[in-house]
Amino acid sequence: MTAEPTAATRPRNRRQLIVEAAGRAFSERGYHRASMEEIAAGVGITAAALYRHFPNKYALFAECADVMIDRLVTALDEVPAGAPLPDVLTAVARVTVAHRAAGGVYRWEARYLDREDRLRLGAKFGRLIRRVDEAVQGAYALPDNRLRAVAALGAIGSVTMHHTSLAQRRAEDLLTASALGVAATDPMTAVPGARSVALPARQAPRTRRAEILAAAIPLFARDGFAAVTNGQIAEAVGLTPSALYRHYPGKVDILAAACLQAAGLLSQAVEVGLDGVAGPRQALVALAATYVAYSFEYTELTSVAEAELAGLPAELRRPLVLAQREHIAVWEQQLRLVRPELDPRRARVLVHAGFGVAVEAGRRVRWRDTHDHRAAVTALVVGALGL
Repeated sequence: MTAEPTAATRPRNRRQLIVEAAGRAFSERGYHRASMEEIAAGVGITAAALYRHFPNKYALFAECADVMIDRLVTALDEVPAGAPLPDVLTAVARVTVAHRAAGGVYRWEARYLDREDRLRLGAKFGRLIRRVDEAVQGAYALPDNRLRAVAALGAIGSVTMHHTSLAQRRAEDLLTASALGVAATDPMTAVPGARSVALPARQAPRTRRAEILAAAIPLFARDGFAAVTNGQIAEAVGLTPSALYRHYPGKVDILAAACLQAAGLLSQAVEVGLDGVAGPRQALVALAATYVAYSFEYTELTSVAEAELAGLPAELRRPLVLAQREHIAVWEQQLRLVRPELDPRRARVLVHAGFGVAVEAGRRVRWRDTHDHRAAVTALVVGALGL
């Protein structure tokens, strides 16, 4: 049992230590899998002592989300008004990299905040985006400043979603440069060499197992895996909850099947997209266009796979992580051929920055699937890679 420190030895920043430990746990394991006992152990206190600071896990989670955005807003408040764009983005990158282990809280987990907390958090993000937007507008007279500002923040925020290790200053400089590349990109100008992307055709479910999976994905995307019940999934396909077990041993197996489907569709799309490319630069453009098309075409599926992967048991997560690494390795190899000054880690960080841009820019246009939106987001991803 963890011994509770006496009043004389108890650190004065105990609440801050708790929030830091909770942010790491929520970012790594997700809201539902992270436990108060685990968080307490990370601080070296008992769960009972933790509850003296926070009445429940939700209150702790909400404070974690607030703390991260407050740090970013405070950092930008300290940057003089009218400062050049590199100074603004550097301030964001410095805070994000310093707290990357806890920074993933808000990206996918904000779905668990109630409406009032979500609106308050959204107002703070709006303030952050407006400040970056003003700096982007001052630096480049190009269309859609807000889209480029959001995408630039996506490039920087991507560092919270992976574990590639890089010295803090090098990571700050690399992410700032990537974000500047995004801000300097004209989203209305087509990327040279970009081609239309033919994705694998959507197949109508032909088996009961496939019907269950197709019904579960939008439920998981809307409400989060933990909140969806077997009864809801069964009702969506006209079954009793007990009948689901004839097709899937448990709800987590449906989630694993969704993640495997996402990985398989992306792999097929990449294979088709790279067919006939003439060199590494064209390969990167093809990869960017394919990833963007895939994200727009299968928005619900990709959001489920990315948001819920951490919640899978290790044995179900392992093949998905391997597929993810293989996909990133393709980008990394081509990027280093185009930019030989990059070592493997820096190239990998930039690949993730491109993914972050695709996600945030896609959200900005509400995933409205048009040719112009796909082309704009593809251009911004290419900009994040420094091409």
